[in-house]
Amino acid sequence: MKVAKWAVLFLAMTLMAVSPVLAKEAIKIGAILAVTGPAAFLGAPEAKTLEMLVAEINKKGGIKGDKIELIIKDSGASPEKAISFAKQLIEEDKVFAIIGPSTSGETMKIKSTAEEGKTILLSCAAAEVIVNPVAKYVFKTPQKDSYAVIKIFEEMKKMGISKIGVLSSNTGFGKAGKEQIEKLAPEHGITILVNEVYDKAASDLTAEVTKLKAANVEALLNWSIEPAQSIVIKNARQIGLTVPIFQSHGFGNIEYVKAAGAAAEGVIFPAGRLLVADTLPKSNPQKAVLIKYKKDYETKYKEDASTFGGHAYDAFMILAKAIETAGTDREKVRDAIENLKGFIGTGGVFNFSAQDHNGLDINSFEMLTVKNGKFALLPEPATPKKK
Repeated sequence: MKVAKWAVLFLAMTLMAVSPVLAKEAIKIGAILAVTGPAAFLGAPEAKTLEMLVAEINKKGGIKGDKIELIIKDSGASPEKAISFAKQLIEEDKVFAIIGPSTSGETMKIKSTAEEGKTILLSCAAAEVIVNPVAKYVFKTPQKDSYAVIKIFEEMKKMGISKIGVLSSNTGFGKAGKEQIEKLAPEHGITILVNEVYDKAASDLTAEVTKLKAANVEALLNWSIEPAQSIVIKNARQIGLTVPIFQSHGFGNIEYVKAAGAAAEGVIFPAGRLLVADTLPKSNPQKAVLIKYKKDYETKYKEDASTFGGHAYDAFMILAKAIETAGTDREKVRDAIENLKGFIGTGGVFNFSAQDHNGLDINSFEMLTVKNGKFALLPEPATPKKK
């Protein structure tokens, strides 16, 4: 009987000794992503990427012993849902940080919510207004849309193109891109002959591309992230519009090419190097990171890695690096992100500062094209257009 009592006492003391370790809470990271809906080509690979990275890091014991708990909310690209989820993640789930949303419109809707809640937000959306003006807790990983516009205009100049038609969707991303195009066109010698906005859910854009054809544009520039960008390409070729077609950096998922079919051949757009990782020289500082992420993702999910999954990869890895550096004090982690230099991601080499919460320069972009149904580096120099 005495032995039994001592055994019980010993067990109780042991449990008391280890219970603080067992009770240690994981670091909660929220994610607001368009896993379904019109922007699923963005949000689905982002969600899969985060799930893969969290599983991988937890298998290794977490970040300096702290496991990660990932809470994903599917917004369906709805700004209203994004607001509701942001409040829920901050007020109820008490998350340490939020990754996403997938789209610019959603991000702009929750930007003030993150600021008020003093919660780090690492957006996977591209619009420059997300970080301009700078908000203390808000960062983003995709390259700036102004840089994308400049890269496109520089390519047009090489090709002898000066008169274009612009199409954009009625989304936050479309609106922000349209503004940058209009702002930067004059200084790059570009005249916009037609400038049309279409509904993000459009299933036929024949009327819009017909206006461009009638205006005798020398190129078509489309700015959107939805499946409608594939419809633009198909409709343009169906009516016999044969001019070069340029897309934004929102074209970086091979599914858009598949949706457009043969019409996508020759489309030109700026993107990060993930889509052409295999063709990069060994000396490229991003190559090892790109190849590993691409291989891990494609092995696990049996589908092509996309630029958009890469944005989520960068957001998570930047956050993980900052936590590893600064611990779990949110303010110190925010500071660590803002001061992070030389961080190699899928989108480029990040160098953040108090004035720059994106951290990427124009050299993070390459100009790509669609060749034989696949993405390829655009050959240099481009063939001049005959007048």
